[in-house]
Amino acid sequence: QVQLVESGGGLVQAGDSLKLSCAASGRTDRLYAMGWFRQAPGKEREFVAGIMWIGTYTSYTDSVKGRFTISKDNAKRTLYLQMNNLKLEDTAMYYCAARYSSNTPYGNWGQGTHVTVSS
Repeated sequence: QVQLVESGGGLVQAGDSLKLSCAASGRTDRLYAMGWFRQAPGKEREFVAGIMWIGTYTSYTDSVKGRFTISKDNAKRTLYLQMNNLKLEDTAMYYCAARYSSNTPYGNWGQGTHVTVSS
């Protein structure tokens, strides 16, 4: 199993940038992919971005395409989410998660890091 710890959240203004990190420990050698999710107050958790652990294939939800970039450093076992041109609607708790195959859902959730975007 892999353990995940997110960091980098904070309070920013609309239009600002923020970079989230997710440090992985434990069995990362069997990872298939990692992803970022978010949950805004009163809303369900939603997928934000994902990246293959081996390789560079990425995917994004439409609302963040062109603004957010997911990346990873396999040697450091760290996942990142660069968020640019932040909008009020990006305010949420952000979680990273791991996936062990294409047939298994994301899991091993971290504790989350909160992002608040103010006007």
